[in-house]
Amino acid sequence: MFVIEEELKKLPARPGVYLMHDEKDEIIYVGKAVSLKNRVRQYFQTSRNKGIKIEQMVTHIRRFEYIVTDSELEALVLECNLIKEHRPKYNTMLMDDKTYPFIKVTVQEPFPRIMMVRKQAKDKARYFGPFTSSQAVKDIIELVRKLYFLRTCNRNLPRDIGKERPCLNYHIKQCKAPCQGYVSQEEYRRSIDEVVKFLSGHYDGILKELEEKMMEASEKMEFEKAIEYRELIASVHKISEKQKITDAGKIGEDRDVLAVAREGEDAIVQVFFIRGGRLIGRDHFYLRVDPDESKASIMGSFIKQFYAGTPYIPRELMIQYELEEQSLLEEWLTGRRGHKVTFTVPKKGDKEKLVELAERNAGMVLAKDKERLIREAARTTGAVRELEKIIGISGVRRMEAFDISNTNGFNSVGSMVVYEDGKPKRSDYRKFKIKGVQGADDYASMREVLTRRFSHGLKEKEQGKDFDSFTLFPDLILMDGGKGQVHIAEEVLNELRINIPVCGMVKDDRHRTRGLFYHDQELPIDTASEAFKLITRVQDEAHRFAIEFHRKLRTQGQVHSILDDIPGVGPKRRKDLMKHFQNLEAIKNADLEELKKLPSMNEKSARDVYNFFH
Repeated sequence: MFVIEEELKKLPARPGVYLMHDEKDEIIYVGKAVSLKNRVRQYFQTSRNKGIKIEQMVTHIRRFEYIVTDSELEALVLECNLIKEHRPKYNTMLMDDKTYPFIKVTVQEPFPRIMMVRKQAKDKARYFGPFTSSQAVKDIIELVRKLYFLRTCNRNLPRDIGKERPCLNYHIKQCKAPCQGYVSQEEYRRSIDEVVKFLSGHYDGILKELEEKMMEASEKMEFEKAIEYRELIASVHKISEKQKITDAGKIGEDRDVLAVAREGEDAIVQVFFIRGGRLIGRDHFYLRVDPDESKASIMGSFIKQFYAGTPYIPRELMIQYELEEQSLLEEWLTGRRGHKVTFTVPKKGDKEKLVELAERNAGMVLAKDKERLIREAARTTGAVRELEKIIGISGVRRMEAFDISNTNGFNSVGSMVVYEDGKPKRSDYRKFKIKGVQGADDYASMREVLTRRFSHGLKEKEQGKDFDSFTLFPDLILMDGGKGQVHIAEEVLNELRINIPVCGMVKDDRHRTRGLFYHDQELPIDTASEAFKLITRVQDEAHRFAIEFHRKLRTQGQVHSILDDIPGVGPKRRKDLMKHFQNLEAIKNADLEELKKLPSMNEKSARDVYNFFH
C-alpha cells in the first residue's frame, strides 16, 4: 500500500521529474524540480497557497513516482517528453499538434532539387521556413521551378544521365533536362544559387530579368509569351508582398515573436515567424489553463511543448514577460538548436510594437473564437455531462465502444473505439480478428472481443507495463445494442472481476437509436440533445472502424466464406447456394433433397454440404 506521508520522507534532494497518479492510476500531472524532496512536499503542505487547480489536483493524488536526473536541464527535457506522451489532465496543455512545411533545396547534390518537407534532417541541404500554409509552399515551389527550370525527378544524377528519355517537363519547356546532359553542372548550379537568393527574399534581380524579357517579347509581338512573363512577375510580387520587411532587427536574422492572451481557462498564444528579417507566416495555438495561472507561466508551458516538437528553432524569441525558468529554457533551446538562443523582452521601439501586435492578434482570435470554443465544449465535455446525468453516474472521462462486422458466411471482425472528454482518441483504437467463433454469431463474437480486450489489460497491469490503450480501462462502456449486448458485456466483466458501467444503445424498428439501456432499464433520451448526438457519433465511428477493417481483410483475401471450407464447393457452387438460400442459416437447415435440386450440385457435393453442417 502506498502511504504518501511515508513516501515523502524517502524523496531525494536531487533534480528530477515527478508524476502524480489518481485513483485510477492515471498520470494526472508531470512536473520537474531542482530538489524533488522540497518540491513534491510542497503539494501536501496545507499552509501553502497553491491555487484552485492544484488544490483540486492534490485531492485526487493517490500515489506519486519520480525519476532522478543528473541536472535540472535533463529534468526539463524529460518533463517535456513525458507531458507530450501522457498529456496529463492538470498540466497546462497545448491543444494543437501542428507540423509546419519547409522548403528544402538539396544543395548537397550535383543537380539539386526543391521540395516540400515537414522535418529537417542533418543532411547538408538548405531549409527555408517554417511556413504556416502548405498551399503557399506549393505555390512558391511551382513558381521557382517555372522561373529556373529545375528538375522534379528523383533520378540519381549524374550517374543516370542518358539512361532514360527526358520527361514531359522538358518538352513543355519547364526543365532543362540535366538527365540528358543538356545543361552542365556549373550552369545548373548557377540557377540553384539564384533560387537560394530568391527564397532568402532577394527578388529584385529576377523581377528585373522578367520585365526585360516581357518587354523584349512585346517588341517582337510574341504576346502570349509576354503574358506568361507578366503572370510570373505578378506571382513574384504576390510572394514579396506576403513577406514584407516587418522586423526592426538586422536584415537576415531569424526570430519568433510570441504573445499570449487569456480569458478564464482559455488562452491563445500568437506566434509570428520571422526569417531573414521577413514575416513569412503566423499562427495561433489554443491552451487550457488554470484560472490562477500567470501569462508568464502560460508562455513557459507553451514554449516547452511547442519547441520540443518543432524542427526549427530561431536564434531569438521575443516575448512579453520575463520567464521564471528563462535561463534554463535558453540553455535547453541552445542545445536543441546547436547555436545560441536568447529571449528578449522589448521595452520600447519597433520591437515592442511587434510584440504588442502579436498580443492584439491573440486577443482578437480569442474573442472571435470564444463562441466556437463554447460550442465545442458543449458537444464534447458538455455532452458527456448530459450522458452522466441521464444514466446517473459521474466521473466519466474515457468511454469505449465496440462493434462487430461480418457478412453472411464470413468470419467476423471486431472494433474498439475510444473517446476521451467527448473526443475520439484514435491512437487507442484497436481491431480484433474473431478466432474462436464460426459463422455470424454477434453475441459470441462480442464476448470474445471483450474478454480479449480486458484480459489483455489485466495481464499488462500485473506486469507493470506503461499505460496504453489496453491497460487504461474506461469509465463507461457503450454497446451497439440493447439488453442482449449489455448482458454479454456484464457477464465478461463479472467473470474478470472488473467493475465498469455498461450502457446499451437501443434501436427502433428502423434501426435508429431511441434510448439507452442501463441497469436493466430503458432510459429515454432527447434526440435533439448533445448527449444523443455524441452517442450517435460514437456509434457511427465504431461501426465505420469495424466495417473498414472487415473490408480491408476481405480485399486482401484474408476473410473467406465458411462454404470455402466444404470439400467440393468452389466459387460457382458457393454463389448458387447463397443465391438460392439467401443466408447461411437457411443452408444449415436445408435437407439433402433441397441441396440436390440446385443446378450446380450433384449427389456427392450435396452430401458434403449436408454432412458439413450436421
